[in-house]
Amino acid sequence: MKKALIVGINAYPSAPLTGCIQDASDFSELLSTHADGSLNFHVLLKPNVASRENLRQLIIELFKESYNTVLFYFSGHGALTETGGYLVTPDHRPHDQGISMNEIVALANKCPSTNKIIILDCCHSAAITAPDLNFEAIGHINEGVTILTASKKNEVAMEVKGKGIFTNLLIQALKGGAADINGHITPASIYAYIDQALGPWDQRPVFKTNVCNFMVLRKANPKLPLQILKKLTEYFPDPDATYELSPAYEYTNDPAVVHVYTEPYATPEKVAIFKSLQKMQAAGLVEPLPDEHMYWAAMNGNGCRLTPLGAHYWRLVQGKKI
Repeated sequence: MKKALIVGINAYPSAPLTGCIQDASDFSELLSTHADGSLNFHVLLKPNVASRENLRQLIIELFKESYNTVLFYFSGHGALTETGGYLVTPDHRPHDQGISMNEIVALANKCPSTNKIIILDCCHSAAITAPDLNFEAIGHINEGVTILTASKKNEVAMEVKGKGIFTNLLIQALKGGAADINGHITPASIYAYIDQALGPWDQRPVFKTNVCNFMVLRKANPKLPLQILKKLTEYFPDPDATYELSPAYEYTNDPAVVHVYTEPYATPEKVAIFKSLQKMQAAGLVEPLPDEHMYWAAMNGNGCRLTPLGAHYWRLVQGKKI
């Protein structure tokens, strides 16, 4: 089972925000299911949690049980003081800003769940990863803990048109922007996507993890159907092989089509293979050789070969790893 606590707070008496509840709601809706509609996370969405104690109890409840994955997301104000970073709650006071980031990581470190994920979209959010604040609590994260934050500890997290920049990119990543060829999206691929999207002068996301294998946070639609992907080893006996093509692979090269055609004419079997190869090319796994387009590789009787990415997935298929 996978559980998520998603919190968005706009209602700060002295400094209200506008986009946090919507960000939390959008993230909640997307995270709850995979792209095919199947269940992903059991989500508890809590907008405008009013007090420090209420938020603290929600976080304690999340991290005390043993599940496959637990995830905590927060969008709201963050604060950095001489004692560390805090998630600010509406009832904050000068010397009691809210929930200590140290405490959140300590709870995650003790959590018996396999995967513990913390995502913070707030100012100074990377204070949760800064060892100089409290080395014992946050300089070390236990196995299974992953932290992704919107900004460095000395940076603010920006909003544009009522939406947090970080969460907007997070949502685009979960929709498929950070997906691999199988549609799998991991915390690491999300970070890579957001990091690439934000320039060197923008707020900088921070990623910290202690895992042996990345879990799949969400499944988007695959870039290539699995049944076609597995044909890599059928078409290419080894990663350096060239698959020979001929005019018989081009479906328009048929007497039934008004077209200049060349023998050998198209056959249903080879047309089906060629369509799969074209989809592999669209996914970056195959390239025509030496022609620029697969059509001319077929019509000129040339071939196609695996790209480095194609060779990578060839090895995964060959090793029965996918």
